[in-house]
Amino acid sequence: MAEPDTPTPAKLLPDEIHRAVKPGTALLRLATTPVREGVLDGAWWPRSRDITAELPALIQVLTGHLGPVTRVGLDTAAWEKVPTRVVVDDRVVHLDSFPVGDGTVLITRGDKDHFALLVVPPDTTPDAARDAMARAVRADNVTQAAEILVATLPEPVPEREEPT
Repeated sequence: MAEPDTPTPAKLLPDEIHRAVKPGTALLRLATTPVREGVLDGAWWPRSRDITAELPALIQVLTGHLGPVTRVGLDTAAWEKVPTRVVVDDRVVHLDSFPVGDGTVLITRGDKDHFALLVVPPDTTPDAARDAMARAVRADNVTQAAEILVATLPEPVPEREEPT
């Protein structure tokens, strides 16, 4: 069968996924094998910077796919009041602080099985969040989280000074 002359535009995710993505959503591409092709295993768009309010729902979803989550590594500068642990469904999950500012959280199950998720800032517009999350979950993604965020999030509009 002959290939068509006009290339088909590549879609990052089906349109249905784009309509479903809203604050509080996690998109996951979880490969539980030792070898993973992409840099990131998924993306998460929390509703706020309150980690104690946001993290339990993410851990519950991940536990359903991965089994018990034991640790979460995150940049404490990106969150309000980060405790050293949270209890989710009667299980203690330890929180580790990594002041890297790269827009990721690291999820650990067992001793050494890590999953890296892009964290989309809560105040991101829906279109920019969908684009960033779609890029993060591509199996062939080799772009780091910070680069995805810079490439997809709109520049903040500088405030204009009033003439005096």
